[in-house]
Amino acid sequence: MTVDFENEYGNDLGIELYEIAEQVISFTLDYMDCPYEAQVSLLITDNEEIHKINLEHRQIDRPTDVLSFPMVTYETPGDFSFLEEAGVDCFEPDSGELMLGDIVISADKVLEQSEEYGHSVKREYAFLITHSMLHLMGYDHMTEEEAKEMERLQEEILTKMNILR
Repeated sequence: MTVDFENEYGNDLGIELYEIAEQVISFTLDYMDCPYEAQVSLLITDNEEIHKINLEHRQIDRPTDVLSFPMVTYETPGDFSFLEEAGVDCFEPDSGELMLGDIVISADKVLEQSEEYGHSVKREYAFLITHSMLHLMGYDHMTEEEAKEMERLQEEILTKMNILR
């Protein structure tokens, strides 16, 4: 597994950002039975930069907590079986890793939301990574049913990792 990690935030959040990201990404891949070694890009930034990215890519003129940019379009969320058969060009040529996509997290939002929800900075950060990893595997929350499934998976993953509210 490769985590291409970039922290352009500049301030200390009081947690080991890379180490936590690596643990959460690895655990989520295993929990979701991803049969491949995978590659994920993670950028930690601030509200100003994520606002720009949100406006550019989603035409939403405000900062957000996390953005996910999947490299693969899944027929069924979390079903990786079609990847090799379909000849999908989503494997890194040199390493052979499945290129899942990119995650962008606003550290400002991590701090704001951890305080707002009354849990640790680590919990909020891990939650956002888990949420985004599910998006990179084809899950979404556009319908009530989809939202319930994502919420269930997020809670299961974080609970099994003992990263609690």
